[in-house]
Amino acid sequence: MKQNAKEAILARIRRATADSPTAPSIPHDFLTHDERNREAILEEFIDRLIDYKAVVTHCSSADLPQTIATACEQLHITHLAIPSDVPSTWLPASVTVLSDDPPLSVDAIDKSDGVLTGCAIGIAQTGTIILDGGATQGRRMLSLIPDRHLCVVFADQVVSLVPEAITRLQEKRTQPITLISGPSATSDIELNRVEGVHGPRTLQVFVVG
Repeated sequence: MKQNAKEAILARIRRATADSPTAPSIPHDFLTHDERNREAILEEFIDRLIDYKAVVTHCSSADLPQTIATACEQLHITHLAIPSDVPSTWLPASVTVLSDDPPLSVDAIDKSDGVLTGCAIGIAQTGTIILDGGATQGRRMLSLIPDRHLCVVFADQVVSLVPEAITRLQEKRTQPITLISGPSATSDIELNRVEGVHGPRTLQVFVVG
C-alpha cells in the first residue's frame, strides 16, 4: 500500500530518531497553589491588569450596573454587543443593546461601539483573563472584533497561579479558549507598538467583590 505524504514524513523521522537517547524526566516541582489571602491575590491581579494598560474599576455587585453605565458614557458607547445570556441588570438604559441571538453578522459586530462580557477565570500571576465560551462570554468573535471590550470579573473567578487556572479549565480542555492580557497590541521589528491589530484596543475590566 502506497504511503501518503504524512506517513512518509513520519516514517523518516522515526528512522532518524530510532537510536536517540531516552529523554530525561522533567521535574514538575513548580508552585501549584498560592496560600496568600484573597485581598493580596486580587491586588496583584489588578496591578498586573493596569501594567498591561487595561482600565480597571473595583466595585461591589450592587454598584456594577452604574459602573458599567459610567464606563459606556466615558467611552462614548451607544451600541453595545453582548452575548445573549448577559444579565439584563448589567445593561445601561442609555445604550442600544445588540444581543447575539440570533447570531450577529461580522459587519454588525464591527459597527458596534464595544462588547460587554463576563469571563471564566482571571490569573493574578500574569494579569490574564480567560474566556472559554461559557456563561456570559459568548462566541470568540464577539470579544475579538469590537474596538472596546468591557469585561466583568468576579473576585471568586480570580486565581493566583497559571497551574490553578489550568486545573479549573480541565472540564473544557478540548474547547477553544481566549486568553486576554491587556488590550490588543504588537510591536514590529523596530519595537513600534501598534494597538488594536488582532483584538480590542481598549480593555475595561470591572473587578466585582
